[in-house]
Amino acid sequence: MSAVCGVCPRGCTLDEGQTGFCRARVNRGGRIVADNYGRLTALALDPIEKKPLQQFHPGSLILSAGSYGCNLRCPFCQNSDISMADATVPYTEVSPQQLVTQALSLTSRGNIGLAFTYNEPIVGLEYVCDAAALAHEAGLQTVLVSNGYCTDATLDRLLPLIDAANIDLKGFTPSFYEWVGGMLGPVQNTIRRMAGACHVEVTTLVIPGRNDSDAAMEAEAAWLASLNPELPLHLSRFFPRYRMAGSPPTPTETLHRLRDVAKQHLRTVYLGNL
Repeated sequence: MSAVCGVCPRGCTLDEGQTGFCRARVNRGGRIVADNYGRLTALALDPIEKKPLQQFHPGSLILSAGSYGCNLRCPFCQNSDISMADATVPYTEVSPQQLVTQALSLTSRGNIGLAFTYNEPIVGLEYVCDAAALAHEAGLQTVLVSNGYCTDATLDRLLPLIDAANIDLKGFTPSFYEWVGGMLGPVQNTIRRMAGACHVEVTTLVIPGRNDSDAAMEAEAAWLASLNPELPLHLSRFFPRYRMAGSPPTPTETLHRLRDVAKQHLRTVYLGNL
């Protein structure tokens, strides 16, 4: 029996046993489930600023967990070894309760909770929701680091369970999102809804010749400011990765120029990967 995945706007129709575009969700018995449930490929105690979140419990640490899979195909992906991987990648089975127990054991070292990051956490929605619910019961903070490419139904499940999020706003034109395999509108919707429900910061990885025009940055910053001029924006420097391994890194002067453009609308603009 075929079934449609409703986690992201791609809406993959999958036959029994078939895996979706994200490489992480599969049809089992007519239901779409997270094949990557509890399968962690990365686990580390990171500074909160690495997410990046500059205005959410600054100076603290957070236990950060990732699995495999992603629902976009960014040629510049910075974590392609896991985000573009499938179930053949090495992983460790960690239940939601085990993850929360580990997070609690690290509070003496400054850990404030759990961050779902590294790959795209939305494609493992069930695991994120189960672990986040247990984390809240234990008094821990929860953070989502995501491309924001999801449906309203997914947000309905996530929003009550997430305390802070950093959303990747890849660019601000439909053509840029076509290039990475998605659409701009759903990401705007995610940012809009999350900004009204939890602490949100936004990151744009600046790719030379792709999303580094003053016009695109001014439009992006003006739109973000229409939600909240206090919303922090991170402009991050691109380094050659994945299918763009032969491309030059972003000139630092470009980041400084775009920060000046964005600050015409937003109070706080951070530069990253300098």
